[in-house]
Amino acid sequence: MIEKIIAKIDAINAEDPNTVLYHEEECPKELVYGQRMTDMLHEYDSSPSAAMQIAARGQHIQRWAVPRSDYPMDRKGYLKWRTELKLMHGEILSELLEEEGADQSLADKVKDLVTKKKLKSDAETQQLEDMVCLVFLKYYFAEFAAEHEEEKVISIVQKTWAKMTEKGHEMALKLDYSPEDLSIIKKALQ
Repeated sequence: MIEKIIAKIDAINAEDPNTVLYHEEECPKELVYGQRMTDMLHEYDSSPSAAMQIAARGQHIQRWAVPRSDYPMDRKGYLKWRTELKLMHGEILSELLEEEGADQSLADKVKDLVTKKKLKSDAETQQLEDMVCLVFLKYYFAEFAAEHEEEKVISIVQKTWAKMTEKGHEMALKLDYSPEDLSIIKKALQ
């Protein structure tokens, strides 16, 4: 069943009109993100649960349907956008699981994971948060750092670091950064 759900997630994310360069080809942005989340999950945990596999792959399912530009361009607007996205992702994944006849407890767990409902009390939710942070640092940090002032980048690194577990920190420090990006990360962690 996991393979069917992941195929459905990929089919939905393949519709993303936004693209990124991936292995020298233009690919749907959220399809690539889901694959990166799955890859990172398997680096992090050699035998992840079904719920983790589905949540990691579907973390950004159909994200483009709720544009950031529809919300005020301030912190409050950003947080509202992120909250509504998480709820939408949880609903879509729950519907996919229901269509496949999945056990309600699996659907509930996946929904709790992507909505970060039990972030402080559930180990898998915290692991998923580590995945999100690691994928950001590995694949998106360099571009983010190039587009923002160093002070803001340092603040984001500090906030990202605070969300992660010790295992997440260890993995993050082993990622391959440019000398410039590594310098900013070191400043943030001082």
